[in-house]
Amino acid sequence: MILKIKFLKWSTGVPVAMLNKKTAIQLGVHAKDRISIKTPSKKPKNFSTIINISQGFPKTKEIAVSFELKKRLGLRSNQRVEVVLAPEPKSLGFIKKKLNKQKLSQKEINEIIKDVVNNSLSESEIALFISAMHKQGMNMKETIYLIKAISKSGNKLELKEKFVVDKHSIGGIPGNRTTPLVVSICAAAGLFIPKTSSRAITSAAGTADMLETIAKIEFPLSELKKIIKKTNACMVWGGSLGIVPADAKIIQVEKILKIDPEAQLLASIISKKLAVGSKYILIDIPYGKTAKVNRLKALILKKKFEYLGKYFHRKLKVVLTDGSHPIGKGIGPALELVDILKILDPKQQGPKDLEEKSLFLAGELFEMTKKVKKAQGIYLAKQLLYSGKAFEKFKEIIKAQKGKIKKIRTAKFKRHILAQKSGKIVKMHNQKINSLARVTGCPISKYAGLYLHHNVGEKVKKSQKILTIYSESRSRLKQATKFYKNEKPIKIR
Repeated sequence: MILKIKFLKWSTGVPVAMLNKKTAIQLGVHAKDRISIKTPSKKPKNFSTIINISQGFPKTKEIAVSFELKKRLGLRSNQRVEVVLAPEPKSLGFIKKKLNKQKLSQKEINEIIKDVVNNSLSESEIALFISAMHKQGMNMKETIYLIKAISKSGNKLELKEKFVVDKHSIGGIPGNRTTPLVVSICAAAGLFIPKTSSRAITSAAGTADMLETIAKIEFPLSELKKIIKKTNACMVWGGSLGIVPADAKIIQVEKILKIDPEAQLLASIISKKLAVGSKYILIDIPYGKTAKVNRLKALILKKKFEYLGKYFHRKLKVVLTDGSHPIGKGIGPALELVDILKILDPKQQGPKDLEEKSLFLAGELFEMTKKVKKAQGIYLAKQLLYSGKAFEKFKEIIKAQKGKIKKIRTAKFKRHILAQKSGKIVKMHNQKINSLARVTGCPISKYAGLYLHHNVGEKVKKSQKILTIYSESRSRLKQATKFYKNEKPIKIR
């Protein structure tokens, strides 16, 4: 059927199309079916996508497309295109194959990732692929195939500098916002550290969510290169750059499912490092009973990361760190930023545990790049932090990303949680703390979250504040308070 192109007046983030109900009936398609759009010309372009159906807009004999689809096919308003029902993608068969405990080839994984990027798979079908990886696992050969496929799926940031470094945590620990500190310290020492971060998947905030409270985190690749050239660093959301777009789409679905399969975790981290040209990579694996992984699992992951580092010819080091409880005081984008600013500013005092971990990680990168001799890295890191040079570098990066350091506000509503008895805090459950912060509205509500008044091991008196809950709405504050009472994430003995 030949239809006229109309444009949706909003960006959907993915290539999508919309048909009038009458047109859909004539074509024999239903909502979420696949259609193929072909531009009739000497060099026709063809693209398969999931269809949405509307009662009003567009009119019959028209097809409305998103900005992403317009860009992909180079479409013009009122241009005529051929629209037909598309067959089921081959990749769906490969996903079913993985669900049946069979191994996938490079060609099969390439096909799955290509269809993820092209929007030929619906969210539910991508969820099936994630579930298959989670349930059946992938061996190292399949994981390497996945890394290669994801790496090829987008743009690359090609930096020619000798010392391009990166640090990545597998996440899961509330308040573990070491990245802005490590980036500032390392960039102040002359290392290049182009940090592309994800938004939070299961935690209260990712680095991108946090930084968005004071700066832009989305830039075209050409502008990003200028920022890095000027400051030695950046802290941006990777999903906006067209770097590994397959990973960004898979993560979107992982957020809904609240699962992060091991193969995808490995592929996500390594593919992003390859795409930005990192030569020295430090992986932080926090472990603990309520962390993403226990010590045994952490050791297994360590071996796999080290193997992948060698395979892809990167200098990669893995450190296992204490993930038995939250780090820092603030949990949530803005509240975590407050901790970071207090640590960076020599005139203020921030959470010691977050400061010490960040200094340790920066020191490791200094030693990996032979910036200093062995066991001397942490001293250089301390010098750069305590002198204020790291803070000046942080401000420089924020300014380059069109941001400004300002006084950070908190959410409109708050409630203090008081100790029910005197004693020592013996446990803080990471997953329950993360869930509690998300109930407050994090990470979408930037100023919502939690403030921990005490750490594990500290003594408290009855009726003393142990936690403050912040939210932008009374209803969420009420839900969060109820969640705390039911789940009891902090234990006093």
